[in-house]
Amino acid sequence: QLVESGGGLVQPGESLRLSCAASEPTRSALIMAWFRQPDGKEREIVVAHNPRTDYTYYSDSARGRFRVGGNGAKNTLDLQMNYLDPEDTAVYYCAASLAGPLDQQPNKYEYWGQGTQVTVSS
Repeated sequence: QLVESGGGLVQPGESLRLSCAASEPTRSALIMAWFRQPDGKEREIVVAHNPRTDYTYYSDSARGRFRVGGNGAKNTLDLQMNYLDPEDTAVYYCAASLAGPLDQQPNKYEYWGQGTQVTVSS
């Protein structure tokens, strides 16, 4: 129901854009989010977005560098990541909560994509 794309290997300071495409039943999700999980660490929120209100929560690590975009009609949630740092290296997951509310905890999201690897290295 959620399909991510756009991961890859980039150098520090470069940019990368991830995309998440939603299909039923997640097309009508109240909240869509991006999480990430560095190797050996817990999954953490990056951004969470309510497409109906256009409100977006940014984590401290994302604020000022990352930006969400998307097309409500196409049910996508893109994540534009700029000024990437090696600490951004992780598997990035798209997630959806049908009923919300917006939450930072992974266990509040019922649907997950398969994940896409982002590696920032020189």
